[in-house]
Amino acid sequence: MDAQRTQQIQDALVRANYLQGEPSGVWDARTEEALRRYQTANGWQSKVVPDSRALIKLGLGPSDKKLINRESAMTSLPTPPSAHASGPSPADPQQ
Repeated sequence: MDAQRTQQIQDALVRANYLQGEPSGVWDARTEEALRRYQTANGWQSKVVPDSRALIKLGLGPSDKKLINRESAMTSLPTPPSAHASGPSPADPQQ
């Protein structure tokens, strides 16, 4: 994770009272532990990678206010089926 995004996450964890001190921009053990505690407290996965719901709740992702099933809804669009299709596309000049 790049330093700028790490610092944003750390800053949000500080505001949420899960991390103390100044954001460093370095993804370290204290950041991982703070994120793990934050995600566990919200009933989400407790891995050290940020859960999309955690990022949204920390104010670092898209708004989920208009979603019908916020807890289980995907927060990004799936890849269109045409991107998975095998073989040449209709616009392929080698046909």
